[in-house]
Amino acid sequence: MNKSEFIESVKSRTKQLAVNIILLYNQIQKTDATRIIGKQLIRSVTSTAANYRAACIARSQREFFAKMSIVLEEADETLFWLELLKDTKLASDEQLKPLMKESLEIVKIVSKARKNSGSS
Repeated sequence: MNKSEFIESVKSRTKQLAVNIILLYNQIQKTDATRIIGKQLIRSVTSTAANYRAACIARSQREFFAKMSIVLEEADETLFWLELLKDTKLASDEQLKPLMKESLEIVKIVSKARKNSGSS
């Protein structure tokens, strides 16, 4: 896989994770807690995808690093909200496990890409 294909793959993965989390939210029982967590979760996962796209069209290495820092923070926050749903049993392990796995992989990918960007 070349660099361009890799970038498109990560774009697709971040967007698909957002779609899958929105679909999960539509399936779970609505309580005050799930509404609050769900809002935060959807905000962080959509921000991950949108900011990754923005990083891909960065005008400089500094801008890329800054955007990737936001992506990393939002991806990690997404993982946090998923963990919270799991720990409170507001969604099933079966529903959450693949989303948590993908979120963690995205955190690792973005962390490495940011580190390798050479800016600081």
